[in-house]
Amino acid sequence: MDFTNPLVYGVPCFLGFIALELSYSKVFDNKNLYKKKDLISSLSLGVGSAILGALLKTVSVMLVFNFAYEVFNPLVNGVRTNIMGWQSFGYAWYIWIICMLLDDFAYYWFHRQNHMVRIFWAAHIVHHSSDNFNLGTAVRNGWFTLFYKPLFYVWIVMIGFPPPMLLFCLGIESLWQFQLHTQYVKHLGFFEKFLNTHTMHQVHHAQNIEYMDKNHGGILNVFDRIFGTWKPLDNNIAIEYGVSTPPNSYNIFVILTHEYKNIWDDMKKSSNWGHKFMYVFGPPGWSHDGSSQTIKQIRAELAKVSKNNIERSKTQKV
Repeated sequence: MDFTNPLVYGVPCFLGFIALELSYSKVFDNKNLYKKKDLISSLSLGVGSAILGALLKTVSVMLVFNFAYEVFNPLVNGVRTNIMGWQSFGYAWYIWIICMLLDDFAYYWFHRQNHMVRIFWAAHIVHHSSDNFNLGTAVRNGWFTLFYKPLFYVWIVMIGFPPPMLLFCLGIESLWQFQLHTQYVKHLGFFEKFLNTHTMHQVHHAQNIEYMDKNHGGILNVFDRIFGTWKPLDNNIAIEYGVSTPPNSYNIFVILTHEYKNIWDDMKKSSNWGHKFMYVFGPPGWSHDGSSQTIKQIRAELAKVSKNNIERSKTQKV
């Protein structure tokens, strides 16, 4: 069984909604929501990602998903059976729901690792590199994530879910992610309890220390809540969008590669191979000499300073 990827219909809608938000912001609201050169870069990156994604889809489906499905779910007496003994899954409505939940779980870890492992961050930083947050930013996708993304999802077909079903769920996930990139949708009340919403995604795109590396979820926020990465929007904190190491360029090739250059430059700072390994596979900000820090290290220092200030204040009162 095969299905049309939802993104076939989504891409024209993406362009339409970007044009609508752009027009509304310029005429009625915030003239600085979109910057011309920034939007052109985002659209160019989006087009390149779509073309490369279409080419790689054949590879990811035929060589990864389909291969894994066939190996782990061979035909036994004419019935597709998982090597663990159960019958591979069909297309019942509840199987679709389970597949969507597993897809969302895989997306959470794929997205989180893009922020935790620097070589992955070098590919993902493209999406965060704009200091604007709008629907144009939604299509500002890195190209190199496409090469390793299937590896985070292949286990779903290995346990028996058909590749066409998984690909359809991936398309639904992308549609939801696109519409999160707007500031015009505010708090959603009851839905905030379980959905990854627009305000939560604003937190995710912020470079404020309080907000960095939070809200990695796709459609649901349940996995952020379970694994300790969920944070709601605080209206008392002025959001600063973008990244701490921006490309400072509208050239898409500089945007795509600038963090790889930063990694290479950092690797040359030490002759120790352990240090070189950490500059590639450690968390962003890690350094062997303390010249830069990870978000975890920065927060720990801030917490220590805050604790010392509180103790000092108590001592002075006494």
